[in-house]
Amino acid sequence: MGDPGSTIEDDAYLIPTSTSNSPRNYGHSTTVPSTYSVSSTSSVCTTMWRCCRNIFQRRRTLHSRTIRVGHGPVCHGHGNFPRNVVCNQKYNMFTFVPLVLFQQFKFFLNLYFLLMACSQFIPAIQIGAPITYWGPLGFVLTITLIREAVDDIVRYWRDRDLNGEKYEKLCREGFVEIESANIQVGDLIVIHKDKRIPADVVLLRTTEKSGACFIRTDQLDGETDWKLRIAVPFTQNMVDDIDVLDLNCEVYAEKPQKDIHAFVGTYRLLQINTDDGIHEGGLSVENVLWANTVLASGTAIGLVVYTGRETRSVMNTTLPSSKVGLIDMEVNNLTKILFMFVVILSSVMVIMKGLDANWYRYLMRFVLLFSYIIPISLRVNIDMAKLFYSWQIGRDRHIPDTVVRSSTIPEELGRISFLLSDKTGTLTKNEMKFKKIHLGSVSFGGEFADVAMHIENAYSGKLARHSFSMKLQTAVEAIALCHNVTPIEENGTVAYQAASPDEVALVEWSELVGIRLAARDLSSMELNLANGMRKRFLILHVFPFTSETKRMGIIVKDESTDEVSLLMKGADTVMAPMVQYNDWLEEECSNMAREGLRTLVVAKKVLSPEQLADFEKQYHAAKMTVTDRSEHMAAVLRRLETDLQLLCLTGVEDRLQDQVTTSLELLRNAGIKVWMLTGDKLETAICIAKSSGLFSKTDNIHVFGQVQSRTEAHNELNNLRKKNDVALVMTGSALNVCLQYYEAEVAELVCSCTAVVCCRCSPEQKAQIVNLLKRYRKPARVAAIGDGGNDVSMIQAAHAGIGIDAHEGKQASLAADFSITQFHHVCRLLLVHGRFCYKRSCALSQFVMHRGLIISIMQAIFSCVFYFASISLYQGVLMVAYSTAYTMLPVFSLVVDRDVTADNAITYPELYKDLCKGRSLSFKTFCIWVLVSVYQGAIIMYGALVAFDNDFIHVVSISFSALIVTELIMVAMTVHTWHWAMLVAQGLSLGLYAASLLILDKYFDRQFVMSWTFLTKTTVITVISCLPLYLFKLLRRRFSPPSYAKVN
Repeated sequence: MGDPGSTIEDDAYLIPTSTSNSPRNYGHSTTVPSTYSVSSTSSVCTTMWRCCRNIFQRRRTLHSRTIRVGHGPVCHGHGNFPRNVVCNQKYNMFTFVPLVLFQQFKFFLNLYFLLMACSQFIPAIQIGAPITYWGPLGFVLTITLIREAVDDIVRYWRDRDLNGEKYEKLCREGFVEIESANIQVGDLIVIHKDKRIPADVVLLRTTEKSGACFIRTDQLDGETDWKLRIAVPFTQNMVDDIDVLDLNCEVYAEKPQKDIHAFVGTYRLLQINTDDGIHEGGLSVENVLWANTVLASGTAIGLVVYTGRETRSVMNTTLPSSKVGLIDMEVNNLTKILFMFVVILSSVMVIMKGLDANWYRYLMRFVLLFSYIIPISLRVNIDMAKLFYSWQIGRDRHIPDTVVRSSTIPEELGRISFLLSDKTGTLTKNEMKFKKIHLGSVSFGGEFADVAMHIENAYSGKLARHSFSMKLQTAVEAIALCHNVTPIEENGTVAYQAASPDEVALVEWSELVGIRLAARDLSSMELNLANGMRKRFLILHVFPFTSETKRMGIIVKDESTDEVSLLMKGADTVMAPMVQYNDWLEEECSNMAREGLRTLVVAKKVLSPEQLADFEKQYHAAKMTVTDRSEHMAAVLRRLETDLQLLCLTGVEDRLQDQVTTSLELLRNAGIKVWMLTGDKLETAICIAKSSGLFSKTDNIHVFGQVQSRTEAHNELNNLRKKNDVALVMTGSALNVCLQYYEAEVAELVCSCTAVVCCRCSPEQKAQIVNLLKRYRKPARVAAIGDGGNDVSMIQAAHAGIGIDAHEGKQASLAADFSITQFHHVCRLLLVHGRFCYKRSCALSQFVMHRGLIISIMQAIFSCVFYFASISLYQGVLMVAYSTAYTMLPVFSLVVDRDVTADNAITYPELYKDLCKGRSLSFKTFCIWVLVSVYQGAIIMYGALVAFDNDFIHVVSISFSALIVTELIMVAMTVHTWHWAMLVAQGLSLGLYAASLLILDKYFDRQFVMSWTFLTKTTVITVISCLPLYLFKLLRRRFSPPSYAKVN
């Protein structure tokens, strides 16, 4: 077989293909940026790292392969295939420390503190004990190293378990046990029920008599419905398993691809020892078991075609793009301002001291002295707070089973301006109920007793062939046959297994009215009829539904009459051109859509033996092609899909999710604009928007016209601009035309609408809309919520992606940053947890910066008073303990503070609007905290200098004690709702410092600190530094209270 091409890719570690809930990309390429903050230093380091990796990394080529069954690969110059190992470890014993340190020091702040610490080894600029700088830095690095080591050890254990799984390999000696890691391309492996499939294999045999088996793919694509897989007919019909080894057969497999829904391969018999006329055949995705799926029925024997990093599972498992929250970027910008402040303040001190030959040495010493202005503990505190928020969200009993998959952006939930939502399965339950059937002249709905009566009469044999009952029977019979549903009996009950709830709803309805699907295998279906008889149909061909074709078809042969029929069902837009002329389909589709029903057109075509033979010949030839196989097959099928007899139009209801209406009202009152993006019809989308409350009663609904040109788009946009309080309805095709010519104008106009519905919207268009808002509505935050694989692109593109863990699939849930089980849970997630996360992180960030600023201001005043000496005010242990033992717990305890109760946050959603303005952490609030730090630092330092008598150690005792107590009081003044953890933190810190006064006699005069003089002077200084701020806060709360204070 020829090689259709090859692809060059980087060799990389193998991402795990196991049971982890890591987000998956599902075929979309993802760029992985740095994980915390953006800086020029980080960018340069990352670029250098990638260059080095590309230089030294081995390149690999992806090739197609031909495998001789029982003999292994037929090598054509490229027979080396990757080992079948799962290697999810990020490090090994040699690279662990270097790589972790590189990841830490590529950030500007960490690199800055490393340079500051290293400078203490230079005697000329050393200003104190090295522990003062190495202590905090070492603490941060130790925590990081421990965390990374634990995570990597857990990954190693998981990889070891997967690589060591035992399987059976079929060889001449019989069945030999083999570990998963030792499986190679060309091996014949045995897979038992409920076992993970270790590599991509072609299904040769199964113990199921039908020649088919089911697999569970939830760990590959997130879908919980079982998938049907078919064994190669020639090998399935062999008498014994060992006979496969004697088969002189070659299997061709395309080069490794990402697409899990397609496979191109062929099998060819080199020597024919049988009378069977089939010498070769095509292989498709129906014949392949992908790695990391689970065999759900029977025992299977498969031929390994892809291993290791070439399996579909690995190729589709990519690291998701790391999202950086807005608050992280704001904090990063503020730290840059602080750095500039350090440089300017140090320069001023050097100039005031006088420029001499050693001015640069003094500049470095002052930079070191004032380095506490940029707190190294800021990032550690914020990261720990994010983990706490994630834990708190996960244990909220009001939103059970909520999972935080991205713990780096919980604060984003508190600043959402736009929420883009899918319809089916998100606003609706995706629980389908058959509601209506229309046959052109008659429509049935309700309990369908009339339909059951007509079906019973049709099978009685007393009616004319062209009577209405016979027409209805033909339509219902087509519904009962045209599907991919399989009845499965477990524990005495029969359940229908299908990839779509729509199909199950249709089959259940046909059973209700008298035609029940009794059995199905690869080659036939049996129906139990209303008259008690059983009717058997041979399945000749099945054409599955895809999102591209929007239809499915099946060719069946009635054994009782030998009639061969092509049955089809699909969306009205694709089926209308295929059916014979009629004057009712378009109108009735619109009527059902206005009722909020999902419609399907059912049609039939009777095939003559000549038509069938001609089709099968062309279709088989198309299946044997290697290049563009799907296009050739589709072209052959299209020639058959003409002049179909229109049988009926069905309407299925998708019920609204619980509490959707009240949830949308809450979000609207919170100032969040909710948009619905759906692939459904325009009329259905409008109906759901009205019934769900997405469109309010006062909204003026504007349906954007279908536009094809720039002029038409310009006119429609002008019409929209003239309207006020408008809810916009737009199709995906019209949106594409408008974005092509007027992208900025579209962004401006749609954002001014009260609500937006975009129908007939593809997954790519959903992501395009998200990116449009991100580009033109900065700094507004965009959230996206959905439940299906078609929502993954939108969810991953949004600032905050929310997935609903649906019964039918987990694609969106696994790809999202936050996973919930019901749509109405999003209200508590945003209004309560989003608020708390954002407000707490703002308070925490400002206090950590305040803590560094105030001690640096005191240092600056001390240096000025003592003739600009570059000497540290506090030495050794005091500097280290200041930001750790004495103040860390009280400051971090702010993560349990809350300005309003959770109930009030829900009851008064208007409070959420203030968060989107970003006032809790802005340049204004930063300047206020800088002024507070300057005031308090000056009061404490000058107060201590005025109050001390003789010994300088008294200055240290008074100023440092006043500083610690001031910090504790400032935390207490900021608290809105006291929590027991806050009281414990305050008590422990105060007690620890009191003990230090007595123990650290190197830094404190024990006799002095136990005197009333010390207590009096410290108390006076502390009161002067805190009382004015407390009085100002009381007056402000009295005469200009914040909005949250009004509801408490």
